[in-house]
Amino acid sequence: MRLTPGHEVMVRLVKYGREKLSYAATVVDDDGNHLAVRAPFAGDEAKDLGYIWFEPGDIFTEHYWRDRWYSVKEIVAADGVRKGWYCDIARPVTVEDGAVIADDLDLDLWRSADGTEILRLDEDEYAASGLAERDPAAAAQAEQALDTLERIAQDGFDQLLAF
Repeated sequence: MRLTPGHEVMVRLVKYGREKLSYAATVVDDDGNHLAVRAPFAGDEAKDLGYIWFEPGDIFTEHYWRDRWYSVKEIVAADGVRKGWYCDIARPVTVEDGAVIADDLDLDLWRSADGTEILRLDEDEYAASGLAERDPAAAAQAEQALDTLERIAQDGFDQLLAF
C-alpha cells in the first residue's frame, strides 16, 4: 500500500510485540519502497539523551524502507537548524490500515549535524534482548544494518534520503 503525500498517517513504533509509541505524521513521499513522513517531536517535555536534546518544537522527517532493516530520522530544531540524524535498527517497515509500523530491534546510531559525532547506541540493550539466540537471522540483519548505516553516516545521508 502506497501512502499519499500530504495525508496524515499514524506511526506506530513497536518493541517486543508491544506498541511503545504512536503519533500522527504527515506523509512527505512514498515511492512504494522508501517512504518519508514528517512529525513534531512526540514528547511534551524536553528529553536529554546525553548527546542531544529532543525538544518540543523539533521536527522529525522520518525515512523508512520496506526492504531495509533501518530507519533514518532527520531532526531539525524549531528555529530551522538541523540537529542531526537518529537512526533506528528495525525490521523493514510495514504499512497496514494507513499506519506505518516499525518494529524496533534496540540498536541505534546518531550522527550530529556537522558529522563530527557518529555514535553506535544501545548495543548493551541489544545484547541483553536475546535476539541473537531467539532469531539469529534477524540479529544478523540488524548487525549488518548498523554497520551499513555507520559507513553511510561517514559521508552523510543526503544520497540515501533522496527520492
